[in-house]
Amino acid sequence: MSLEVKKENGVEIAAHSQQKTRKGVFWPAFLIVGGGAVLGIVNNKMLADISMNGFIASLRGLGWLYQIISIVALVIVGLVTFSKIGKVRLGGEDAKPKYSFGSWFAMALSGGIATGLITYGVNEPIIYFGNIYGEMNQTGVKPGTPLAAIFAMGRSFYNWSFIPYAMYSLSGLVVAYMYFNRKKSLSVTSTLIPLFGDKVTKGIWSSIIDTLSVLAIALGLASSLGAGLALVGSGIEATYGIQQGPIVWLVLTLVITAMFTLSSLKGLDKGIRFLSDFNAKVFYIILIALIIIGPTLFIFRTSTAGLGYWLQNFWQWGLDPIDLGGEALVMWWTLYDWAIWIAYAPLMGIFFAVISHGRTIREFMIVNWILPSVFSIIWFGIWGGTALHWQQNNVVDLVGTIKESGAMAALWSFLANLPLGAVIIPIIMFSLILSFSTGADAMVRTISSLCTVNIQHDEEPANWKKLLWALSIGIIAFVMVAFAGGAQGVDGVKYLAALGGSSILFVFVLQVVSAIKMFFIDKIEK
Repeated sequence: MSLEVKKENGVEIAAHSQQKTRKGVFWPAFLIVGGGAVLGIVNNKMLADISMNGFIASLRGLGWLYQIISIVALVIVGLVTFSKIGKVRLGGEDAKPKYSFGSWFAMALSGGIATGLITYGVNEPIIYFGNIYGEMNQTGVKPGTPLAAIFAMGRSFYNWSFIPYAMYSLSGLVVAYMYFNRKKSLSVTSTLIPLFGDKVTKGIWSSIIDTLSVLAIALGLASSLGAGLALVGSGIEATYGIQQGPIVWLVLTLVITAMFTLSSLKGLDKGIRFLSDFNAKVFYIILIALIIIGPTLFIFRTSTAGLGYWLQNFWQWGLDPIDLGGEALVMWWTLYDWAIWIAYAPLMGIFFAVISHGRTIREFMIVNWILPSVFSIIWFGIWGGTALHWQQNNVVDLVGTIKESGAMAALWSFLANLPLGAVIIPIIMFSLILSFSTGADAMVRTISSLCTVNIQHDEEPANWKKLLWALSIGIIAFVMVAFAGGAQGVDGVKYLAALGGSSILFVFVLQVVSAIKMFFIDKIEK
């Protein structure tokens, strides 16, 4: 998109000409995602079968690559953060930040995790502890024991902290550095220039790479929305006795999709920043309330032991093959997590880059890597620690609840046993909807930006693109929850997430190699 110079009262003002659509990215991506939405309406079983087969094939065949690249990303992020490279300012030495530290962190946190922490903060540790789907069968740890509680906490820390956020932050840093310091386009393709030169941004390769990125995040976003629908639906059923099903999920889909669409249409400053600030405050209040209400000493002890167990088993877990650790644990949890984080990474990186102008690389890593990882550890320590304490002391049988009513039901049984649970539950439901909206509006904006020619970081893409992507993603999420729930209630959306990750995995690998060349071989641009 070109710049036109106009004069008003004798003063020259730069104005952007009419936005043009990147047809080579928009149409292939939309036809696949929109086609998936139509297929879900016409033949939902076929969509579920295609997603399931893709899920199994991708994680069984590429699991080793997910594991290796995740460790490599962690090492690179650590080196960049704590070396002299960390002093480089995004945008040049004179660049000034647009957002306050608090707002910046709120957008990075809320935009990054969506519904994940609330969804799994109770469920994941309890599922491990109770060996509900066979997660502990090949670990040598006996379910239901004190060691199982420590294992559950450590494995949750592993899956939700420094490794996954390293993937996000590394991808974001490469985008930000290429755009602000090397003056390249705001796209995934531009992150590969250190490897292939400017020719990679021209012709068919540019369209292929950015199309894969859009597909990955669209499928990942649909999976997150689907998980949110299943979780809120189960909460409505458990708390208010309204049977969840297609009607409830449809209403929730309409409400949530409308919320994140309106927020995205409002733009970055008026929509996303407002929702993120509010959502972060809700998170902080919930954590403070639970640490006061919960078994504080047990939380500290179990969290400390879990950290130790995680560090002790770091390399084994990091490179644990499926046939050793078992599919129930390695494929359905850790590799699934890596797949969805990688699915989000390239386009989430663009969002992180847009809001980080004027910050140093070290500040970028503190806000997008270190602080969110620490926040996740605190979250799982408090939520998971309280749930494990109650399970061990027969306060509430969360393991039995999951076996009887599905993985999504444990959170609501947990919350119902809190003092003022009747008040806290609707707040959590609202926070879930808000959490997803803050992540989704950022991603819808980013997808639409990637489908626009030469868009600037402070410019909003066309509203019709945002609306089109939001509706397509909402439809796919609804179909996968309503007709492909499976044993865990969210199997269908897990299939989508893995497909998203596998579609962009090799691009992410190239981004990691590009980062190595750019920061450790080439000359750093200040």
